[in-house]
Amino acid sequence: MAMQSWPDNLNRWAQPTLHKCTLTSRIGISIQLTIMTNADPIELEKFSQLAHKWWDPNSEFKPLHDINPLRLGYIDRHASLAGKTVLDVGCGGGILSESMAGLGANVTGIDLSDKALQVAKLHLLESGRQVDYRKTAVEDLAAEQPARYDVVTCLEMLEHVPDPQSVITACAKLVKPGGWTFFSTLNRNPKSYLLAVIGAEYILNMLPRGTHDYAKFIKPSELAQSCRNAGLNLVDLIGMSYNPLSKIYTLGKDTDVNYMVACRKD
Repeated sequence: MAMQSWPDNLNRWAQPTLHKCTLTSRIGISIQLTIMTNADPIELEKFSQLAHKWWDPNSEFKPLHDINPLRLGYIDRHASLAGKTVLDVGCGGGILSESMAGLGANVTGIDLSDKALQVAKLHLLESGRQVDYRKTAVEDLAAEQPARYDVVTCLEMLEHVPDPQSVITACAKLVKPGGWTFFSTLNRNPKSYLLAVIGAEYILNMLPRGTHDYAKFIKPSELAQSCRNAGLNLVDLIGMSYNPLSKIYTLGKDTDVNYMVACRKD
Protein backbone atom coordinates (compact mmCIF):
# COMPACT_ATOMS: atom_id res chain seq x y z
CA MET A 1 0.00 0.00 0.00
CA ALA A 2 1.37 3.40 -0.99
CA MET A 3 1.73 5.72 1.99
CA GLN A 4 0.21 9.14 1.59
CA SER A 5 1.80 12.43 2.57
CA TRP A 6 0.79 13.40 6.10
CA PRO A 7 0.76 16.73 7.95
CA ASP A 8 3.64 17.61 10.27
CA ASN A 9 1.85 20.13 12.42
CA LEU A 10 -1.49 20.91 14.00
CA ASN A 11 -2.30 23.80 11.66
CA ARG A 12 -3.24 21.50 8.79
CA TRP A 13 -6.18 19.93 10.58
CA ALA A 14 -9.61 20.37 9.03
CA GLN A 15 -11.54 23.45 10.02
CA PRO A 16 -14.62 23.27 12.29
CA THR A 17 -17.91 22.70 10.53
CA LEU A 18 -19.94 25.78 9.67
CA HIS A 19 -23.71 25.54 9.93
CA LYS A 20 -25.81 28.32 8.44
CA CYS A 21 -29.38 29.11 9.41
CA THR A 22 -31.75 31.91 8.48
CA LEU A 23 -33.95 33.68 11.02
CA THR A 24 -36.86 35.86 9.96
CA SER A 25 -37.99 38.65 12.27
CA ARG A 26 -41.59 39.75 12.80
CA ILE A 27 -41.11 42.57 10.33
CA GLY A 28 -39.92 40.22 7.62
CA ILE A 29 -36.18 40.87 7.77
CA SER A 30 -34.12 37.75 7.20
CA ILE A 31 -30.86 37.36 9.10
CA GLN A 32 -28.38 34.63 8.25
CA LEU A 33 -26.38 33.31 11.19
CA THR A 34 -23.28 31.19 10.89
CA ILE A 35 -22.78 28.76 13.77
CA MET A 36 -19.39 27.11 14.19
CA THR A 37 -19.32 23.61 15.65
CA ASN A 38 -16.06 21.87 16.45
CA ALA A 39 -17.32 18.49 15.27
CA ASP A 40 -16.99 16.39 12.16
CA PRO A 41 -20.46 15.24 11.01
CA ILE A 42 -18.94 12.13 9.44
CA GLU A 43 -17.28 11.19 12.74
CA LEU A 44 -20.51 11.77 14.68
CA GLU A 45 -22.51 9.64 12.27
CA LYS A 46 -19.87 6.90 12.33
CA PHE A 47 -20.12 6.46 16.09
CA SER A 48 -23.88 7.05 16.18
CA GLN A 49 -24.39 4.06 13.89
CA LEU A 50 -22.55 1.87 16.41
CA ALA A 51 -24.11 3.42 19.52
CA HIS A 52 -26.27 0.41 20.36
CA LYS A 53 -23.08 -1.65 20.78
CA TRP A 54 -21.33 0.60 23.32
CA TRP A 55 -21.87 -1.77 26.24
CA ASP A 56 -21.21 -5.01 24.35
CA PRO A 57 -17.68 -6.01 25.46
CA ASN A 58 -17.27 -8.21 22.39
CA SER A 59 -18.33 -5.58 19.85
CA GLU A 60 -16.37 -2.93 17.99
CA PHE A 61 -16.02 -1.21 21.36
CA LYS A 62 -14.13 -4.13 22.91
CA PRO A 63 -10.84 -2.15 22.93
CA LEU A 64 -12.49 0.58 25.01
CA HIS A 65 -13.75 -1.98 27.51
CA ASP A 66 -10.31 -3.61 27.65
CA ILE A 67 -8.36 -0.41 28.25
CA ASN A 68 -10.88 1.19 30.60
CA PRO A 69 -9.42 -0.29 33.82
CA LEU A 70 -5.99 1.04 32.84
CA ARG A 71 -7.33 4.51 32.04
CA LEU A 72 -9.44 4.59 35.21
CA GLY A 73 -6.57 3.49 37.42
CA TYR A 74 -4.21 6.05 35.91
CA ILE A 75 -6.68 8.88 36.45
CA ASP A 76 -7.50 7.82 40.00
CA ARG A 77 -3.83 7.49 40.99
CA HIS A 78 -3.24 11.10 40.03
CA ALA A 79 -6.54 12.75 40.94
CA SER A 80 -8.09 10.56 43.69
CA LEU A 81 -11.58 10.57 42.20
CA ALA A 82 -13.69 9.91 45.28
CA GLY A 83 -15.76 12.98 46.10
CA LYS A 84 -14.45 14.98 43.14
CA THR A 85 -16.55 16.82 40.55
CA VAL A 86 -15.56 15.29 37.20
CA LEU A 87 -16.36 16.15 33.60
CA ASP A 88 -15.97 13.45 30.93
CA VAL A 89 -15.70 15.16 27.52
CA GLY A 90 -16.76 13.01 24.58
CA CYS A 91 -18.27 10.45 26.96
CA GLY A 92 -19.96 8.38 24.24
CA GLY A 93 -21.95 5.55 25.79
CA GLY A 94 -20.52 6.25 29.24
CA ILE A 95 -17.94 3.48 29.81
CA LEU A 96 -15.44 5.75 31.56
CA SER A 97 -18.09 8.04 33.06
CA GLU A 98 -19.79 5.18 34.90
CA SER A 99 -16.48 3.78 36.08
CA MET A 100 -15.46 7.09 37.62
CA ALA A 101 -18.88 7.39 39.26
CA GLY A 102 -18.31 3.90 40.66
CA LEU A 103 -15.25 5.25 42.48
CA GLY A 104 -17.34 7.92 44.17
CA ALA A 105 -16.92 10.84 41.77
CA ASN A 106 -19.73 13.25 40.92
CA VAL A 107 -19.60 12.84 37.13
CA THR A 108 -21.01 14.85 34.25
CA GLY A 109 -20.63 13.34 30.78
CA ILE A 110 -21.01 15.40 27.60
CA ASP A 111 -21.21 14.37 23.96
CA LEU A 112 -22.75 15.55 20.69
CA SER A 113 -24.19 12.18 19.68
CA ASP A 114 -27.85 11.81 20.63
CA LYS A 115 -27.75 8.04 20.14
CA ALA A 116 -24.68 7.53 22.29
CA LEU A 117 -26.16 9.64 25.08
CA GLN A 118 -29.42 7.69 24.91
CA VAL A 119 -27.47 4.46 25.35
CA ALA A 120 -25.50 5.96 28.22
CA LYS A 121 -28.67 7.06 30.03
CA LEU A 122 -30.36 3.70 29.53
CA HIS A 123 -27.36 1.85 30.93
CA LEU A 124 -27.66 3.81 34.17
CA LEU A 125 -30.94 2.00 34.77
CA GLU A 126 -29.01 -1.27 34.68
CA SER A 127 -25.94 -0.20 36.64
CA GLY A 128 -27.70 1.97 39.22
CA ARG A 129 -24.92 4.55 39.06
CA GLN A 130 -25.46 8.29 38.82
CA VAL A 131 -24.06 10.35 35.94
CA ASP A 132 -25.42 13.62 34.58
CA TYR A 133 -25.35 13.26 30.79
CA ARG A 134 -25.73 16.34 28.62
CA LYS A 135 -25.66 17.05 24.90
CA THR A 136 -23.39 20.07 24.55
CA ALA A 137 -20.10 21.09 23.00
CA VAL A 138 -17.22 21.43 25.42
CA GLU A 139 -16.61 25.00 24.21
CA ASP A 140 -20.20 25.95 25.09
CA LEU A 141 -19.95 24.37 28.53
CA ALA A 142 -16.68 26.21 29.18
CA ALA A 143 -18.46 29.49 28.61
CA GLU A 144 -21.28 28.38 30.90
CA GLN A 145 -19.30 26.76 33.73
CA PRO A 146 -15.71 28.08 33.91
CA ALA A 147 -13.53 26.59 36.67
CA ARG A 148 -16.34 24.26 37.71
CA TYR A 149 -14.63 20.83 37.84
CA ASP A 150 -11.89 19.21 39.91
CA VAL A 151 -11.09 16.79 37.08
CA VAL A 152 -11.68 16.92 33.33
CA THR A 153 -11.11 13.87 31.12
CA CYS A 154 -11.01 13.85 27.32
CA LEU A 155 -9.97 10.43 26.10
CA GLU A 156 -9.84 9.08 22.55
CA MET A 157 -11.51 12.23 21.25
CA LEU A 158 -8.89 14.73 20.09
CA GLU A 159 -8.07 12.71 16.96
CA HIS A 160 -11.72 12.86 15.90
CA VAL A 161 -12.36 16.64 15.96
CA PRO A 162 -11.44 19.36 13.45
CA ASP A 163 -9.80 21.64 16.03
CA PRO A 164 -8.12 19.82 18.95
CA GLN A 165 -6.66 23.04 20.36
CA SER A 166 -10.17 24.42 20.85
CA VAL A 167 -11.13 21.34 22.87
CA ILE A 168 -7.97 21.49 24.98
CA THR A 169 -8.49 25.21 25.69
CA ALA A 170 -12.10 24.58 26.71
CA CYS A 171 -11.04 21.76 29.04
CA ALA A 172 -8.50 24.08 30.65
CA LYS A 173 -11.22 26.69 31.23
CA LEU A 174 -13.52 24.12 32.81
CA VAL A 175 -11.06 22.77 35.38
CA LYS A 176 -10.48 24.52 38.69
CA PRO A 177 -7.07 25.97 39.56
CA GLY A 178 -5.04 23.07 40.90
CA GLY A 179 -7.33 20.59 39.16
CA TRP A 180 -6.42 17.74 36.84
CA THR A 181 -7.01 17.35 33.12
CA PHE A 182 -6.38 14.09 31.25
CA PHE A 183 -6.05 13.53 27.51
CA SER A 184 -5.38 10.41 25.48
CA THR A 185 -4.81 10.10 21.76
CA LEU A 186 -2.63 8.46 19.10
CA ASN A 187 0.92 9.39 18.16
CA ARG A 188 1.70 10.22 14.52
CA ASN A 189 4.54 8.19 13.03
CA PRO A 190 4.96 5.18 10.68
CA LYS A 191 4.71 2.71 13.58
CA SER A 192 1.36 4.10 14.76
CA TYR A 193 0.03 4.00 11.20
CA LEU A 194 1.03 0.37 10.79
CA LEU A 195 -0.31 -0.74 14.19
CA ALA A 196 -3.32 1.52 14.84
CA VAL A 197 -4.64 1.69 11.28
CA ILE A 198 -3.34 -1.18 9.16
CA GLY A 199 -2.99 -3.65 12.05
CA ALA A 200 -6.02 -2.81 14.19
CA GLU A 201 -8.47 -2.01 11.39
CA TYR A 202 -7.39 -4.16 8.43
CA ILE A 203 -5.48 -7.17 9.79
CA LEU A 204 -6.70 -7.91 13.32
CA ASN A 205 -10.15 -6.38 12.71
CA MET A 206 -10.17 -4.94 16.21
CA LEU A 207 -11.83 -1.76 14.95
CA PRO A 208 -14.11 -0.95 11.99
CA ARG A 209 -12.20 0.17 8.92
CA GLY A 210 -12.07 3.94 8.73
CA THR A 211 -12.23 4.43 12.51
CA HIS A 212 -9.10 6.57 12.46
CA ASP A 213 -7.67 9.20 10.13
CA TYR A 214 -3.90 9.10 10.43
CA ALA A 215 -3.63 12.76 9.45
CA LYS A 216 -5.40 13.67 12.70
CA PHE A 217 -3.02 11.74 14.96
CA ILE A 218 -1.12 13.97 17.40
CA LYS A 219 2.52 13.80 18.44
CA PRO A 220 3.19 14.08 22.19
CA SER A 221 5.25 17.23 21.58
CA GLU A 222 2.28 18.80 19.79
CA LEU A 223 -0.14 17.87 22.54
CA ALA A 224 2.26 19.20 25.18
CA GLN A 225 2.49 22.51 23.35
CA SER A 226 -1.29 22.74 23.00
CA CYS A 227 -1.66 22.11 26.74
CA ARG A 228 0.87 24.84 27.54
CA ASN A 229 -0.96 27.20 25.20
CA ALA A 230 -4.12 26.55 27.22
CA GLY A 231 -2.43 27.20 30.57
CA LEU A 232 -2.00 23.55 31.59
CA ASN A 233 1.19 22.07 33.01
CA LEU A 234 2.12 18.61 31.77
CA VAL A 235 2.78 16.43 34.81
CA ASP A 236 3.02 12.96 33.31
CA LEU A 237 3.14 11.19 29.95
CA ILE A 238 2.54 7.46 29.67
CA GLY A 239 2.15 5.04 26.77
CA MET A 240 -0.34 2.23 26.26
CA SER A 241 0.72 -0.90 24.39
CA TYR A 242 -1.13 -3.94 23.08
CA ASN A 243 0.27 -7.45 22.82
CA PRO A 244 -1.59 -9.24 19.99
CA LEU A 245 -0.45 -12.66 21.27
CA SER A 246 -1.64 -12.29 24.86
CA LYS A 247 -4.33 -9.76 23.84
CA ILE A 248 -3.41 -7.69 26.88
CA TYR A 249 -2.98 -3.92 27.15
CA THR A 250 -0.35 -2.42 29.45
CA LEU A 251 0.82 1.04 30.48
CA GLY A 252 4.49 1.87 30.11
CA LYS A 253 7.17 4.02 28.51
CA ASP A 254 6.30 3.20 24.90
CA THR A 255 4.36 6.22 23.59
CA ASP A 256 4.83 5.36 19.91
CA VAL A 257 1.16 4.51 19.37
CA ASN A 258 -1.37 5.17 22.17
CA TYR A 259 -0.54 7.52 25.02
CA MET A 260 -2.09 9.54 27.84
CA VAL A 261 -1.09 12.76 29.56
CA ALA A 262 -1.94 14.16 32.97
CA CYS A 263 -1.98 17.93 33.36
CA ARG A 264 -2.59 20.38 36.20
CA LYS A 265 -3.85 23.94 36.10
CA ASP A 266 -2.07 26.59 38.12
